[in-house]
Amino acid sequence: MNHLKSLRAFIDALDAIGEIQPIDKEVDWRLEIGAVARRTYELRAPAPLFNTITGIEKGFRVLSAPGGLSAQPGLTYSRIALALGLPADARGADIVTALADARRREPIPPEVVERSAAPCKQNVMTGDEIDLLKFPTPLIHDGDGGRYIQSFGMNIARTPDGSWTNWSINRMMLVDRNRLACLIPPPQHLGMIRAQWTERGEDMPIAVALGVEPGLPYVGGMPLPEGDDESHFLGAYFGEGVELVRAETVDLLVPATAEIVIEGYVSRTDLVEEGPMGEYPGYLDRGSHSPKPVLHVTAVTYRDDAILPVAVAGAPVEEDHTGWGLPHAAEMTHVLREAGLPVSACWGVLESAAHWWVVALKPSWHEESGLDSKAMTQRVGEVVFGAGKLAFGVPKLVLVEHDFDIADPGQIIWAFASRSHPEHGEAHFPGQPQNIIPVYLDEHERLSYHATKVVYNCLLADRFPVDERPVASDFAHNWSSELQQHVLDNWEAYGFTSVKE
Repeated sequence: MNHLKSLRAFIDALDAIGEIQPIDKEVDWRLEIGAVARRTYELRAPAPLFNTITGIEKGFRVLSAPGGLSAQPGLTYSRIALALGLPADARGADIVTALADARRREPIPPEVVERSAAPCKQNVMTGDEIDLLKFPTPLIHDGDGGRYIQSFGMNIARTPDGSWTNWSINRMMLVDRNRLACLIPPPQHLGMIRAQWTERGEDMPIAVALGVEPGLPYVGGMPLPEGDDESHFLGAYFGEGVELVRAETVDLLVPATAEIVIEGYVSRTDLVEEGPMGEYPGYLDRGSHSPKPVLHVTAVTYRDDAILPVAVAGAPVEEDHTGWGLPHAAEMTHVLREAGLPVSACWGVLESAAHWWVVALKPSWHEESGLDSKAMTQRVGEVVFGAGKLAFGVPKLVLVEHDFDIADPGQIIWAFASRSHPEHGEAHFPGQPQNIIPVYLDEHERLSYHATKVVYNCLLADRFPVDERPVASDFAHNWSSELQQHVLDNWEAYGFTSVKE
């Protein structure tokens, strides 16, 4: 694996394959950056790197769409693949499998480097010097409640007893030069750690690292079990420790190559109005604002010419979907494997805006398990929805045989529509833990952080004798491999333009 250890190395790797678009024309942080970035997601254009920003000191830059998809043939998932050390042409299933396989390896703790060796320490602001307003934080959506500086960075917090450090991504909004408003849902790991500090009567120390090495946001979006340190998992994934350095004013380790590190304490009492913000379901919910905890900043360190990464949350596909969907699919694959179920692979349907996940069983699942589809559907739901943090962000599962490309949204729609029975093709799981951002939730579900979840049963193997099971009438299944190859070899001879995979 090619371990890219900084955001800048990642940008260079993307630039080498045509996935970076430098923008030297001056752009305004008031909505223009957000609009340009949103357009690039929808066209799957290269990731924009904004070099000149209205009212911001020359040198500070913004990178958006770092985890967006590509329109280049064969490079659809190239930004995610390179971030995780894989070849640029890796398939979605390759990325999911690489993450899932690493779950069985021993964690590798980070390598702590000296302050002098950490680029994030090139500039330090403390006390009255602190001024978050100098950074190019955008007002992303027309209707957002403020400017969001944290949309694709790492929140780092540790339990009071020091036994568990958690790395996560939750949005944070600028309040003024030294305060942030924080979305910290109580059921999430960051919320659990804050509750422990509050119980002691203390504010929670925290570091917010922006522009970190590119693999970290994907493990931050992976629902590892309570007590697991995401930086140790990334070490296991790459086979070497992540480089960290001690923070200035809080007792935490932070990524040595981060572009910007904000240190401080999340108050146990102070609140300020936060939101609304256009979010991952694809909507700006104008009523989704409320008082949120305040992060009082005690230090900021940053690199020369710092680059702020920005995810423009909204309609798919953007980083909330790639950075959540693929790691969640990997953890789902691992959890189902550990439960002894004949899972072949899982996939977060990116176009569903993190609402649908596919669980694909081996075509021989019925013979291997002895279960019928109803019992298998129930079992899969029990395992996934009973898996702690994994369950919190997964509302709907589509259960299929792995006889098609589960990363192809067209084939997923086809399988769902043609295989799920309209009367008894669902299994419901009421009262399950649920984040509160999906717009379909009722008010009591938002208040309780619980809702009904569902598994759509699209399995066929137990409904037909083995030799009578339906076979897809498509190119891949209805003609011999020899004839398929003959057709492919002669495609241009037939007069067609060559097809690029």
